[in-house]
Amino acid sequence: MLPKLIIAFLLIAIVISLFSGLFFMLKDSSQSKRTVRALSIRVGLAVALIAFLLLATAQGWIHPHGVGR
Repeated sequence: MLPKLIIAFLLIAIVISLFSGLFFMLKDSSQSKRTVRALSIRVGLAVALIAFLLLATAQGWIHPHGVGR
């Protein structure tokens, strides 16, 4: 159950970071670095999610399944 919670948390954090980057892009001045920081955090979270999925699959914590099997 814990790996699924971690995956859900990372996905929610990625979406929040994506929308905060959109907000900063629309509302901030052109000199602000908050948009770049928010999108950098999103990329880092996405890399962490992929690494965690690979680790969890290798350790047997989660099991992939085919759609429609």
